[in-house]
Amino acid sequence: MFTGIIEETGIIRQITNNTITINCKKVLEDTKLGDSIAVDGVCLTVRNIDNIGFSADISPETKKITILSKLKIGSIVNLERAMKLSDRIGGHIVSGHIDTVGEIISIKKTNDFYELEFEFEKNFNKLVVPKGSISINGISLTIAECRDNRIKTAIIPHTFENTVLKLSKEKDNVNIEFDILAKYVEKNLLSKDNNKITMDILQENGFL
Repeated sequence: MFTGIIEETGIIRQITNNTITINCKKVLEDTKLGDSIAVDGVCLTVRNIDNIGFSADISPETKKITILSKLKIGSIVNLERAMKLSDRIGGHIVSGHIDTVGEIISIKKTNDFYELEFEFEKNFNKLVVPKGSISINGISLTIAECRDNRIKTAIIPHTFENTVLKLSKEKDNVNIEFDILAKYVEKNLLSKDNNKITMDILQENGFL
């Protein structure tokens, strides 16, 4: 599990059909073989560590449903180590299992802040709500506005400048992971005969 608070950005040193090697510094601290590191929000298992980075395997399924297959040598990626049980959760609970690939529709700057709009497949509409959480390339963001299969997020300067967002352009693809609570609500509540969510249903199923 992760929090969506990016620790640093890394640089891809090598990438093949099956493996990725990333130059980095901070996430190497206390990292061991077999540990999990989120790379642009994708949970990968460390298979090799050297003085300047680490390598991980990329499965065919991961390549199929994420943007990792589009990365190249020199690409910048967001990195976060798996959280410890003793850590504060500064963002929200992120599993590192990508739901879909979306697209950046617009990037606007207002004073020091940034507003980014993203679009994704319409069948995920029901998993987003205003003020809810979403993970974009592993970054925990708060949804400011929802409209059909588009969302807007307000990005603080620190997040924008210390993640790959500062290098992003309109029409770039991004990895999206929806809030795990929204997915459990959808599975456990909307599958029932009564597909309307009420306070009674939420309480009955342990969400209140």
